[in-house]
Amino acid sequence: MASSQYDLRELNLQSGDMRATVRPDLGGCLTGLWYAGLEILRSTPASSLDSVRQSACFAMVPYSNRLGHGRFNWLGQTHTTRLNFPNSPHSLHGVGWQRPWTADQVTNNSVRLRYSHKPDGDWPFAFVVEQHIELEPKAMCLQMNMRNTDARTQPAGLGWHPYFVRREGAKLDIELTSRWDKDASELPLTETPVDGLHAQVAELDLDHCFTGWSGVARLSDSQMVCSLHSDLRWLVAFTPPERNFYCVEPVSHRIDAVHSQDPLAEGLVPLAPGANLQAQMRLQIEQREIGRAHV
Repeated sequence: MASSQYDLRELNLQSGDMRATVRPDLGGCLTGLWYAGLEILRSTPASSLDSVRQSACFAMVPYSNRLGHGRFNWLGQTHTTRLNFPNSPHSLHGVGWQRPWTADQVTNNSVRLRYSHKPDGDWPFAFVVEQHIELEPKAMCLQMNMRNTDARTQPAGLGWHPYFVRREGAKLDIELTSRWDKDASELPLTETPVDGLHAQVAELDLDHCFTGWSGVARLSDSQMVCSLHSDLRWLVAFTPPERNFYCVEPVSHRIDAVHSQDPLAEGLVPLAPGANLQAQMRLQIEQREIGRAHV
């Protein structure tokens, strides 16, 4: 049954063995995802979390990853965006992760989150974005819709930034056609052909954008197999060797696409007033037959 009473500091969702926690007030982020007690995404008690960067997953809107040097030209005008990440000369991940969202249509296994943006120093155009999070007994489905409420056409992109738990035997199997190598400031520089990404996470040290993605990724380890599906066609892989997580991020455009020679070819959308941009991501979980974990 739907509920009109909920705690903006912690929403608990459950369907069968799948459980998630959400913080609408903290960037509309997921703070945990478990299957049969097994931690799938990096999970922190929702009430104790104080930074979206410690979360399990957050939405990236109205652009993903780095926007070079906090400025861009669009339709003959120059715009600036606040530098919002420590020790980076760029703006990162849009504005949705930095702002509180509202929640409604809350049920036992789903919630709709909403954020309304007015032009400011982080993004110069108005928009409204909704995110729907729904659990199934073995899956989590995310949907996002951004609507341009500005009087001007704006550049737009969407994505998600999930943090997967890095366990023994963690492996990626993803069909891809090319990787963007980076310059010294971590912006895309050259595109290099690749024959997919099929490797143990322990062997990787990535923070790169990939193109030619089929929209399917297989993530596995000693305890689970996760099938990631998305209608987005760019992918960012982040595998810091010293951390206990790794990220596989479905995104709608190349990193810093607004500064590419052909931004639209790199996935950036010229979103007209009143128009919508949509995205979806699904995580399907199978636990290996080695005994069930417990919370």
